[in-house]
Amino acid sequence: MAEAAGVSRATVSRVINGVRNVDPKLHEIVWQAVDATGYVPNRAARSLVTRRSGTVALVVSDAVSHDDDPFMRRFFADPYFGRIVGGVMSVLRPKGIQLALQIVGTAEARTRLVGDLGQGQADGAVVLSLHPDDTLPQQLCDAGIAAVLVGRPAQPVPISYVDLANDAGGALAAEHLVGRGCIRPAMITGPAHVPASQDRLIGFRQALARHGFAYFPFTEGGFTYESGESALLELLFTQPDLDGLFVANDLMAQGAIMALRSQNRRVPEDVKVVGFDDSSAALDARPQLTTVRHPLEDMAAQAAHMVLERIDDPSLRVESVIFDPKLVVRQSA
Repeated sequence: MAEAAGVSRATVSRVINGVRNVDPKLHEIVWQAVDATGYVPNRAARSLVTRRSGTVALVVSDAVSHDDDPFMRRFFADPYFGRIVGGVMSVLRPKGIQLALQIVGTAEARTRLVGDLGQGQADGAVVLSLHPDDTLPQQLCDAGIAAVLVGRPAQPVPISYVDLANDAGGALAAEHLVGRGCIRPAMITGPAHVPASQDRLIGFRQALARHGFAYFPFTEGGFTYESGESALLELLFTQPDLDGLFVANDLMAQGAIMALRSQNRRVPEDVKVVGFDDSSAALDARPQLTTVRHPLEDMAAQAAHMVLERIDDPSLRVESVIFDPKLVVRQSA
């Protein structure tokens, strides 16, 4: 390898093992030689030298996680999770770092995971914590594990995170619906215990209030297609003449549009609909969804970068990185 690259063995070792401060030109030359020769680093030998596993865990922490439970079905069906994986892998793959998916749903599983991470089975973790009483973020802090959350923690915990300005996203939806002439708006929120759901509702409410709307009906969904359908029918019972709808994610919005169609309500002629995420569900909807862009891939990539920085330097201060949403206008509103 060193001969093929025309550099010393020490330089090859430093590049392959991810040591910083290597001249970028030498870095490129070494990896070109790796591609040309088909060289595969010995991960076990590298681990002995660097005392690292070369692995980062992607941890999904939920209230339950069994193979046949609704969460597992949602994990494989919801584009949200696939976008997170893609964003993390965009950072890890070029560095030759493996991604290990861990789904934990019990106190025992969380404790076991923290123990495994502490023993070096992964060098750090990108974490999705999906319920408000989750102890995992605090456990990771207490154990000194390099970890970054995707999404603001529900409880105050000294852990780094990336998040979206969800309240600003809710405000964008309100401004758009008002601008399109809606006078009887409504909303389908996400689960009340999720911080992002609360922020989207608050932003929507505050923006409508600035336009003179003192009240609007809303009901809670579960971030699933089916919950969007049922929530829409509930809203129509309380406000049958609603003409504008903000839905806290695209999957629910897709279900709500189908429910509107079943009630002979046209989108956007009778009801204008704005979703949230700009996921594949927004493009699959008919008509295609106007939606608030949630840059999950970029957020997950940022979280991966932050984890790697904390692996290299555990003394880094806890930090947050907040992304801004954007409105993507299509046919539904």
